[in-house]
Amino acid sequence: MAEAIALIDYGAGNLHSVHNALKAAGAEHVALTADPDLVRGAQRIVLPGVGSFKACAKGLKSIPGLVEAMEERVLQDGVPFLGICVGMQLIADRGLEHGTTLGLGWISGQVEPIERTDPAIKVPHMGWNDVVPMPHHGGAGLIEEGEAYFLHSYHFAVENGRDIAAMTDHGGGLVAAVARDNMLGVQFHPEKSQAYGLSLLERFLEWRP
Repeated sequence: MAEAIALIDYGAGNLHSVHNALKAAGAEHVALTADPDLVRGAQRIVLPGVGSFKACAKGLKSIPGLVEAMEERVLQDGVPFLGICVGMQLIADRGLEHGTTLGLGWISGQVEPIERTDPAIKVPHMGWNDVVPMPHHGGAGLIEEGEAYFLHSYHFAVENGRDIAAMTDHGGGLVAAVARDNMLGVQFHPEKSQAYGLSLLERFLEWRP
């Protein structure tokens, strides 16, 4: 029986592109859903995100029972989880975009503005950039070295370096991916990263943390 994958629909994600990319990577049953009951029945959960941290957090938390269902499956049951772009940022403790907004608090740290350390550095960080896995990290097998497509003005300042699975460079180091136990988050967009992104999604679909 094909695994049920819940692609969380809370009005703030690049849903159809992510859905199509998951299908292209081999997923058979992907449900765009905000139904807590469907989330509780999913074998894998994907949380996309486009826009501001504040708006995404508000949208996610405004759906009754959705966060609780996600936490039950991800934190208690240990099903594989993938957060994409702002979906990855939402698992932080807080975001500082348009004021301080509480996140899910699954991985400690906060989402801060990218500092313009050099006038030549453009913000937002947009376009293709290197992804460099951290060899010490147990989840690094999911993240391979290569180039992915980024689009963000804020970055995840992770509190514990052991949660950093990959880095990129944009006028200084920025976290490209986080991972812990059954959780993976990527700052880049796999659905826009062509063969590199498709390969990552294939590994996520096969992941047995």
